[in-house]
Amino acid sequence: PWRCSGERADVALHFPTDAERPDLRGALIGDAIWPEFLYHDAVVNQHFTPAIRASPELQFYVWDDERGEVVGQGNAVPTKWDGDVESLPVGGLRAVIAQEVDEPNVLCALQIMVAVGRRGEGLSRRMIERMHELGREHGFDRLIAPVRPNLKHRYPLAPMERYIEWRREDGSLLDPWLRTHEALGAQILKVAPQSMVVAEPVAEWEQWTEMAFPESGTYVVPEALAPVEIERERDEGLYEEPNVWMVHR
Repeated sequence: PWRCSGERADVALHFPTDAERPDLRGALIGDAIWPEFLYHDAVVNQHFTPAIRASPELQFYVWDDERGEVVGQGNAVPTKWDGDVESLPVGGLRAVIAQEVDEPNVLCALQIMVAVGRRGEGLSRRMIERMHELGREHGFDRLIAPVRPNLKHRYPLAPMERYIEWRREDGSLLDPWLRTHEALGAQILKVAPQSMVVAEPVAEWEQWTEMAFPESGTYVVPEALAPVEIERERDEGLYEEPNVWMVHR
């Protein structure tokens, strides 16, 4: 158990694994954790659930004893990496979950989700630490992650390669989520330019974004980290989301 002294002081939290509490699966489904379009990557939809179900001992929940509810979820999978930055896949998350690995040697974080009403309490930092704990318990000495910067959507036209270099006056990274990882010892390695890919009909994009796309072109849409390419003749909106490879040793 862990006691949080954030916005809601003195809250007793527990971090059971999926192997210990399979009854908690899907507890955060009702929360709008991600923008709608991110639920429509065909590769992720096919492989994500099987990947995490294969290692329930590495998935965990944040359980609030006082309220009797799940307020967070962390997912990671074992994978193989030779330590060479160039060998990290440009496909980021979707590449990791789609590959079959013999003799994994690193743990790869897939996502950390915190219930909307519980953000700002320091839970995400503790959840990264919990991933460290689980990795060590299962013999891994490194944690890698294709990180989704949580303020990049405010700067969709800036290349991710430049965004990850932006720092505040105190020298810390501008992006809060990248900054949290760095504060825990993580190092930025490179950009994963196609960590998620969504290619769907224009009408779907118009519904998700509540925008009209009257002609082919490049559009900035809410919550997207990069612009969406609309092609009317092909009836397709294409979004390639860049994430950032980081490593915790």
